[in-house]
Amino acid sequence: MSQAMLTVKQAGPLALVQDLGRFGVGHLGFTQGGAADWIAFRWANWLLGNAPDSAALEIVMGGNLTLETNSEVRLALTGADLAATLDGKPLAPNLSFKLQPGQSLVFRQPRKGLRAYLAFPGGLHASEVLGSRACTAREQVGGLHEDGKPLQVGDCLTWKGTAPAVRRIPEHHDLSMPDSGCRLPIVLGSQIASFSGRGLFRAFNQPWKVDNRADRMGIRLTGQPLLSTQGGIISEGIPLGAVQIPPDGQPIVLMNDRQTIGGYPRLGALTPIACTTLAQCLPGTEVWLTPMSASQAQEAYRQQLSVWA
Repeated sequence: MSQAMLTVKQAGPLALVQDLGRFGVGHLGFTQGGAADWIAFRWANWLLGNAPDSAALEIVMGGNLTLETNSEVRLALTGADLAATLDGKPLAPNLSFKLQPGQSLVFRQPRKGLRAYLAFPGGLHASEVLGSRACTAREQVGGLHEDGKPLQVGDCLTWKGTAPAVRRIPEHHDLSMPDSGCRLPIVLGSQIASFSGRGLFRAFNQPWKVDNRADRMGIRLTGQPLLSTQGGIISEGIPLGAVQIPPDGQPIVLMNDRQTIGGYPRLGALTPIACTTLAQCLPGTEVWLTPMSASQAQEAYRQQLSVWA
């Protein structure tokens, strides 16, 4: 009997094997990687009863990514609405479904949100590199072929499990994708004093627009420039969500595939939950930065994790 698998019949622009990330290797120059919307990622695995860190697909934009299977399999889809269809019929996110032999699963273009997550029974088969299967293109590590590349035509996806759970996400959980006007909590950093009072007022009292210069390394926000008295600083470690202010005054939010060190002054860092929101914002979306204390951010993070406990 042939092995159960999904075959890539048409490749989209960016479909990556991801898990929750690669940690403890920043001193070697390797970035975190992992699912940009880790909340949607965890829900996808939860729907099938998988371990939280099971490898899944992160599908960006869609771009007519087309998958076919040779065997019946139950999958789970969460995150953005990428106009997915199952044999031509619309397939809504945030549920599990069966894919039958010969059927085509197609992801077309964003309707709401930017990144969808497709989970497999027991998680995808992919080799660990430095403790993670996360695919990072810049460093050419992780992914299906351990080279950091997105899925290509002819790639075959296999999975570990055979009998996934059948679950439904409770209705009281808000899994909606961000709209213009959403707020992004930020924990202020040690360089906050290098910005003027007027500049800080502007930072938190004007909308910032998500620029089309955005990828898994960083997302640029545009608005009235925010200038610092420091043109640069000694390079230091960069956390997820760090909001750097380069000389042009337009913030850059550093995301999962960011560099490990940087030398621009920082407003602070978006909370982990705010990073998932920003990761789903299409270019042109207006967002507001909102200060939050570290203790508030930690409590919000603990509450989110308790959902899956």
